[in-house]
Amino acid sequence: MRQIGGTIMIQKPKGTRDLLPDESYKWQEVEEKVKRVLNSYNFKEIRVPVFEYTELFQRGVGETTDVVQKEMYTFEDKGGRSITLRPEGTAGVVRAYLENGMGSMPSPVKLWYNMGMYRYENVQKGRLREFHQIGAELIGSKSYLADVDIILMANEIFKVLNIPNIELNINSIGCPKCRAEYQKILREFIGRNLEEYCDTCKTRFEKNPMRILDCKEKRCKELNQGAPMMIDYLCDECSEHFENVKSMLKKVNVDFKIDSSIVRGLDYYTKTVFEFVDGKTGLTVLGGGRYDGLVEEFGGTSTPAVGFATGVERLMEMYNENNENKLDKMPDLYILSSGEEENIKSLELSQGLRKYSFIIEKDIFERSFKSQMKYADKIGARFLLVIGENEIKSKSAKIKNMKTGEEKEINLTCEDIKNIIIEK
Repeated sequence: MRQIGGTIMIQKPKGTRDLLPDESYKWQEVEEKVKRVLNSYNFKEIRVPVFEYTELFQRGVGETTDVVQKEMYTFEDKGGRSITLRPEGTAGVVRAYLENGMGSMPSPVKLWYNMGMYRYENVQKGRLREFHQIGAELIGSKSYLADVDIILMANEIFKVLNIPNIELNINSIGCPKCRAEYQKILREFIGRNLEEYCDTCKTRFEKNPMRILDCKEKRCKELNQGAPMMIDYLCDECSEHFENVKSMLKKVNVDFKIDSSIVRGLDYYTKTVFEFVDGKTGLTVLGGGRYDGLVEEFGGTSTPAVGFATGVERLMEMYNENNENKLDKMPDLYILSSGEEENIKSLELSQGLRKYSFIIEKDIFERSFKSQMKYADKIGARFLLVIGENEIKSKSAKIKNMKTGEEKEINLTCEDIKNIIIEK
């Protein structure tokens, strides 16, 4: 809050932002392009609640993750129930999949979402406490081909948005079977210097030592250098799955690098994990992977799944850097009028022309002709139509192209006006 004169002005909370009209149209443009890609792979949109019971994220995301331990917005509602604003999308989507019996639908079930998320994080460039994610979840297929499809779909998003210098990094973090053996070896490595790790890492040592590899503390990163890699301890099934993913990506000419440090920040991941990284900054723009145990964790039958999510804020930064910022769509026509009969005609024409999806503006201030002319110019109207007493009598008027100055005499009908606007 800040004080203006004697009045205290309420401001937005830290870590949030206002998306104003001169930006929102760019978001709509990007969201529409991404939506077309998702639809082309036959994914359908799903929308889930902005808050869920806290247990959903504790069980799904994982109690040892930074998200659950440090970042969630959790509170008790008036009934004493623990509620959390969604910090990510997958857990809520899988809950909805189970609760609504979507397992009986033809498999795989392909879902996408575009939703606001909430995490109590350190506010910095590209990282807010209220942020937005576009994500996709493919539920029902255990084949490596599903992994490849998800990766190809994500790759296509960067192509249609004309975002270059994106690098694909992939890894496998195995399954519970091979991960148990790996965790014994990892504990041996970390245990030698456990006292030097941060307090959070110490609490993760017994429950999930792999989370220690994801720690952002400088000292912990240094201690993790030379740690054994999960990829070297994969069981035969996980190894074959990963080899098939790599082989198919090569066959369809998708470049990638193996990055054994990728574990992703959420506990539900298994086998394939991947990140699309900005080659210039090294920042992850889109990440995802397979999560074969999550449906079962939530009480369903064992059901494989794979998906991804991308932060829209970061995506928009990259889109704006690599694409010309077009002007927002300007009004197609401004109808200038004054007087009761003239205003009635203006209203009739406005309503009729809007049915053709034209953007129509007209006077609602009862301004003078001169003021209306100035306003039409300021808002960048493409055409100007003046309706006065003479125009009402003759049932005709002149329509002016504001860019060229050219004027044409037309009948005062929606059809004639429509043809002029389309023609230009």
